[in-house]
Amino acid sequence: MSVQEFRKQVQAPVSVEALFAWHEREGAFARLSPPWDRPKVLEHTGGIRDGAKVVLQVHAGPFPTTWSLEHRDYIANRQFRDVMRHGPFAFWEHTHGFAPNNSQSSTLDDHIRYALPLGGVGQAVAGGFTQRTLERVFAYRHAVMLGDLARHAEFANRPRLRIAMTGASGFIGTQLAAFLSTGGHEVIRLVRGTPAPGSTDIPWNPERGQLDPRALEGVDAVIHLAGASIASRWTSAHRAALKQSRVEGTSLLAHTLAQLSRKPQVLLSGSAIGIYGSRGDELLDERSAPGTDYLTEIGRAWEASTAPAEQAGIRVVHLRTGIVQGAAGGALGTQAPLFRYGAGGMLGPGTQFVSPIALDDEIGAIHFCLMRDDIRGPVNLVAPTAVTTAEYTRVLGRVMRRPTLANAPAFALRLALGDEMANLTVLASQRVDPRVLREAGFVWRLPELEAMLRFELGE
Repeated sequence: MSVQEFRKQVQAPVSVEALFAWHEREGAFARLSPPWDRPKVLEHTGGIRDGAKVVLQVHAGPFPTTWSLEHRDYIANRQFRDVMRHGPFAFWEHTHGFAPNNSQSSTLDDHIRYALPLGGVGQAVAGGFTQRTLERVFAYRHAVMLGDLARHAEFANRPRLRIAMTGASGFIGTQLAAFLSTGGHEVIRLVRGTPAPGSTDIPWNPERGQLDPRALEGVDAVIHLAGASIASRWTSAHRAALKQSRVEGTSLLAHTLAQLSRKPQVLLSGSAIGIYGSRGDELLDERSAPGTDYLTEIGRAWEASTAPAEQAGIRVVHLRTGIVQGAAGGALGTQAPLFRYGAGGMLGPGTQFVSPIALDDEIGAIHFCLMRDDIRGPVNLVAPTAVTTAEYTRVLGRVMRRPTLANAPAFALRLALGDEMANLTVLASQRVDPRVLREAGFVWRLPELEAMLRFELGE
């Protein structure tokens, strides 16, 4: 068996105890998993201590592979090790080493020893690809870790919070919950159905108006992200679900919070830049009036549903989210596979504006709004500069090194989606400015389109 090695070190501007604690908290595994591999945790028990196990499914191209890992050789603030029990390698051992530089700085040493299947033949065929893949993966992992540590350090003097969250299993919510937990916050998920035994999850059913107020007593904050996706075709049933899931769910939550004896400090409630309507090249910020279309109507009712919480003295923030860029979901998760196989192209005339934001900056902006007591009302969660659809298509094609010839004209999109859905989604033009975030001093990690696409796609 030909054993190979890969090693990557990074300096972290925190103590070794803080660096190790970040890795030991519940959300670290999700934060460190590259989204382009579409990881799915099938089983995870025992944290990172000896005997803990992780079974996950990842994709190598279009094909899923299953890894079974066991943690060994745990020494607090010094190391832990992942050993592959079953998986695609003949041998795999990853040692996470931690060392202090001084009281405010430390080093993470990722050291991997591995052997490919088929011995020398496997190494000859896939050795170079494996090393390049590891470089790509650990560049992403270290960037995420350092970014998260920096964002948590910005509010290190603030107490850790007990946070109730809806939509915690969604595209944004999964990573947000993981991020918050690595910062030492406690995340309590509101779930449909019966909570898993031993969990702190809270059951709720917005359609039936079911949410036990006693379960929310003592939480410091609530983040409400649940709502039906606008991406499904707008049948009459789905139109009803779009409005119902937003308005009724938010209303139930706001009324419940208002009656608590100890109310949370803040409610961060999901919204969307769709509230502005399609406005051509007009620059829109939080002072701009809403539009007049169907999505505007939903957005206004959605935000108005938080009124009982605000009237009860709870700080309310409306998270007007733009087009979130992440390889594991959302618009990019749909488009990237098409571009990868040469079927990507421009949607519509190309002149319409889109207002993107990297998933990591979406998470960071929500955290910023959570921790800043002076932020309330609508907040646009978008990157500093909007782009046209034509520019977005060119940049995505360049990042993925693929042609962008498979354009979809407006009439074809209207035939496929229906006039209303096409006009209010892929053909809509929303040039949105994040005025509140900018003036409050929020720092985007990935403010430019090309940087966010390269990071989220591992390119």
